Amino acid sequence: MKVIDLENWNRKEHFEFFSKMKSPYFGFTTEVDCTIAYEKAKESGKSFFAYYLHKSMIAINSVEELRLRMVDDQIILFDEVHCGSTIGREDGTFGFSFFHYSENFETFNEGLQNQIKIVQNSTGLGISNDVLPINHIRHTTIPWSSFTTVLHPTNFDPKECIPKIAFGKFTVKDGKKMMPVSIEAHHGLADGLHLAKYFEAFQRELDK
Repeated sequence: MKVIDLENWNRKEHFEFFSKMKSPYFGFTTEVDCTIAYEKAKESGKSFFAYYLHKSMIAINSVEELRLRMVDDQIILFDEVHCGSTIGREDGTFGFSFFHYSENFETFNEGLQNQIKIVQNSTGLGISNDVLPINHIRHTTIPWSSFTTVLHPTNFDPKECIPKIAFGKFTVKDGKKMMPVSIEAHHGLADGLHLAKYFEAFQRELDK
């Protein structure tokens, strides 16, 4: 964990400018090629959702700007960020989950599967955002359809600084499985370049 020296930070003016806005979030949606990842997951008997979620977390943790958080009056660069995700239930509702990130897939998946069981055997939203550590990232999955954009709810809090990622249903185009992915982040902490770095890293991981 590192405290950013605001006065000598090359993003000082960017941070001050965007932090004055009621809604400083920005983002975009693009598609990733998940053909290889899907085949690898199915060949190994792994959950495709768990497989690509882990790849996403590896990518997120490779981009410093997506590990920045606003804590009180400081900007903190965390060593790593952990995983928050919505989990669906058979009755059509969902609950929030949280578990620790690990570079090791089996360890990561164990935490995910444990959270899936907890959420599916509970009601309501489950974990409150108020008790989650700030060094996590929010994921949601819309497995029923593809999309070109996503609108997230917001309380217009300029101190809200946790990135949000949404995954959609893949479609087959020219023999490739293309999955829409949306990412949003606080513009005072990250720019389009940094979101593009996430997508580049995510695609590399999916292609392994």
